[in-house]
Amino acid sequence: MFSVKYPRDFYLQDAEQVAQQILGSYLCTCIDDQLTVGKIVETEIYLGSIDKAAHSYPNKKTPRTQIQFGLGGYAYIFLVYGMYYQFCIVTGPVDVPDVILIRALEPIAGIEYMMARCKTQQVKNLTNGPGKLCISLNITKNLYGADLLGEEIWLSPPHPVDIINMNQIQTAKRIGIDYAEEFVDKLWRFYIKDNQYISKK
Repeated sequence: MFSVKYPRDFYLQDAEQVAQQILGSYLCTCIDDQLTVGKIVETEIYLGSIDKAAHSYPNKKTPRTQIQFGLGGYAYIFLVYGMYYQFCIVTGPVDVPDVILIRALEPIAGIEYMMARCKTQQVKNLTNGPGKLCISLNITKNLYGADLLGEEIWLSPPHPVDIINMNQIQTAKRIGIDYAEEFVDKLWRFYIKDNQYISKK
């Protein structure tokens, strides 16, 4: 049901396009034969060449950010507060260090695994934030650099009932980037209007 994957060319598009086009798509992981799936309901973009909120600004290649400088369609994963992983999708051609942060999902499949990993029975709290969704889908540093055309983590296009039209997409300022000076106010967060699983209204 979720076996169809976006092709490489899809990820070579502009980050802003991809960030909106993947709303309604499914983020899937299969770790230790446990399939977990969430519908993508909220994203943010970070443009490494110009964006002061981006880890790779200004086109800064480090051991942490090196995957961003490769082809689109790979996983960029980083740790915040020394505790929580965050999952990003690398987009664009080689040497364009743009990424999309997945901020929130709607749980779809493997919810029993998510509950066990998060130690909660509250479905609404499983994936309504970038750290929570990584715990629920077992996304860790082990998936840094993973190919999104592979078998451990991938994106699957939306089923017809979940296809999002432009009228359903809201834009807003990104969250937690007060240090980014003139980039604080960029409307580079995208989410599905009225979805109960977004991280912050």
